[in-house]
Order: sequence, then C-alpha cells, then structure tokens
Amino acid sequence: MNATCAELKVTFDLAKANFSKLVHQASAGKIITITQDGRALARLVAAELQPGRRIGAMKGKLIIPADFGSPLPDDTLDAFECRSICLT
Repeated sequence: MNATCAELKVTFDLAKANFSKLVHQASAGKIITITQDGRALARLVAAELQPGRRIGAMKGKLIIPADFGSPLPDDTLDAFECRSICLT
C-alpha cells in the first residue's frame, strides 16, 4: 500500500484482501483509491453523516385544541373501533 497523508492508493487485489482495514481507514477520513493496471477504478471514502432531526422545528406552527385530551364522541369512537360496521 502506497500511503500519502490523506490519500491511499492500492491495487484491486490488495483492496480485496484488506477490505475491512480499508473501510476502517476510509471511515476515519482517509481517501482510498483502488487501481488496476495503473488506472483508478474506484474511490472509497467515508459516508456523510445524516443531520439529526432539529428539535422544535415546528414550534409555533401547530395548534393543539384545548379539548385534545377529552374523550371522543361515541360515533367517532365507534368508527375507530369498528362497532358501527362490524356489529350491524
């Protein structure tokens, strides 16, 4: 393996034999270029981290009614529990 500071060039056969090591190095920030017959075939780099969900992104945009926790009307509750359809 020929090493430079942030980039590493390896042959295809060497990459095949040392794949797990190369993946760990790539995840640590190293760029791995896989070559065959002196030509670059592929580049192995760390995956980008997906940004997490922003807490409070909908703050002030949702309105919860005052009766939100109140029991549902019987006809609505019956529809959810399949009473009006299943029991008739």
